[in-house]
Amino acid sequence: MSNKKYCGPLLIEGKLVDAERMKAESCYLRGSIAEDLNNNLSGGFHGDNFFLIRFHGMYQQDDRDLRAERAEQKLDAKHAMMLRCRLPGGVITAEQWLAIDQFATANTLYGSIRLTNRQTFQFHGILKKNLKLAHTMLNSIGLDSLGTANDVNRNVLCSANPMESIFHQEVYEYAKKISEHLLPRTKAYAEIWLDKKKATTTDSEPILGKTYLPRKFKTTFVIPPHNEVDLHANDMNFIAIIEKGILTGFNLLVGGGLSIDHADKTTYPRTATEFGYVSKNNLLKIAEAVISVQRDWGNRTNRKNAKTKYTLERVGPHVFKTEVENRSGVTLEPIRHYHFTTRGDRFGWVHGVDDKWNLTLFIENGRLLDYPGRPLKTGMAEIAKIHKGFFRLTANQNLIVSGVTQLEKENIEKIARLYGLMGHTSHQREHSMACVSFPTCPLAMAEAERILPKFVTHVEKIMKKYNVEDEYIVLRITGCPNGCARALLAEVGLIGRSPGRYNMYLGGNRIGTRIPRIYQKNISIEDSLKILDKLIYKWSNLRKINEGFGDFIVRTGLIKPILDPARDFWQ
Repeated sequence: MSNKKYCGPLLIEGKLVDAERMKAESCYLRGSIAEDLNNNLSGGFHGDNFFLIRFHGMYQQDDRDLRAERAEQKLDAKHAMMLRCRLPGGVITAEQWLAIDQFATANTLYGSIRLTNRQTFQFHGILKKNLKLAHTMLNSIGLDSLGTANDVNRNVLCSANPMESIFHQEVYEYAKKISEHLLPRTKAYAEIWLDKKKATTTDSEPILGKTYLPRKFKTTFVIPPHNEVDLHANDMNFIAIIEKGILTGFNLLVGGGLSIDHADKTTYPRTATEFGYVSKNNLLKIAEAVISVQRDWGNRTNRKNAKTKYTLERVGPHVFKTEVENRSGVTLEPIRHYHFTTRGDRFGWVHGVDDKWNLTLFIENGRLLDYPGRPLKTGMAEIAKIHKGFFRLTANQNLIVSGVTQLEKENIEKIARLYGLMGHTSHQREHSMACVSFPTCPLAMAEAERILPKFVTHVEKIMKKYNVEDEYIVLRITGCPNGCARALLAEVGLIGRSPGRYNMYLGGNRIGTRIPRIYQKNISIEDSLKILDKLIYKWSNLRKINEGFGDFIVRTGLIKPILDPARDFWQ
């Protein structure tokens, strides 16, 4: 491959990464996936196909609890696939829910439905022989998994709570439009998974290009004052601006991202940069221009530095913004006023502006499964059988039963309580989140989802000991530094380094606009609880009125705020 890649105002020297070869030689994401599907000698995909299936919304995984044992027995890893649905804004009908529930029960190894903080659901443990069945099932209910992973624009997030704003539906429609507009145009998905005949016309990718984007790309829509999508974790963000009772347009923020590498100080998290205001009429032009600039200027010689945040730091936000304006033919106006007050979900019943009710259910870790005494998955299916409205998945791994009439309300609450979907949950538990991690994630270095419930119980006890049990700390645990649970926008973030060991980050804020700084390296869960005990004691005694834990940590000098992540994150 060429050792120089033009990227606008700079030339990136070096050999293109092998991912670029795989995309270029894939025949628009086909590879030999279809042939590999018919290989019954292995439960996994081989060669480039292992990488290419991600564009179709799947990751190849294995049960890491069994990996060492199987290797000792000279057996191949027990491969299965994770499939992530494309679900812009997280909206799904009750009928669709019943179909995915039935598939999870009958055709996955774990039987669960996993709600993700990408505002969609995942199936874990699909055997290769059942993959086509998964895709045909999704297609039959009007869904797909195209473009939910790898170097494309992924599932588009949108404020999930329709209760307080008559503008939610309008903003949601724009999120759907962006999702469709930026999708891959290749027919490979339909040919491979839905047995459509190969197109007679030549494939082309007018927006994404033949080799797609340099790295994954994430987009959000948010309606202030609620930042429940954690916009600063994403590449392209549209903040709804409502003036005189009309949605006029959006503020555009570009270049957010949280993933880092423990061993590479050229990696860092970054909050998104304000670019300007765009009217509704010019939204698609601007979105396409942002994508195309990142497509052409992003680093294709080093995937660790390939995301939009690094492109902005390398060329400068002003240069990037000017190129977006040149390509779109749209001049961005100055940022219009907005502010955030919260970012969590609002649980229980809320009466909407449409005179219907919305019930937000807390789903710990987003894992819907039938547990002993708490058959959560069955309970959701029972609600789906009688619900006439929608379900809305949130970016915090929870679920809203949306559009409930007064007549439905009593029956739905009865089912929710009967099956353990409603009950007392502390504010602390509601504001805690973890990624999947072990046993299925191939990148996991330490536990996350499986230890979060007990860890939160310990934190709850500490809070009660110091009489702040009605308060909360935004707490996130991730099994590796890739950022899936957004620990680097938390007041307390634990990021896995190795089994049982974590880096602790402190000093984010409640509204998700400040990156925390490292406080302790390579500590155990027990050590982290001892640290929190001391710090929560200080917070309980010395905080100002309504002062959040992260703000207290920064105000009292325990942590210096990060003002320029590219230069001072690792200090």
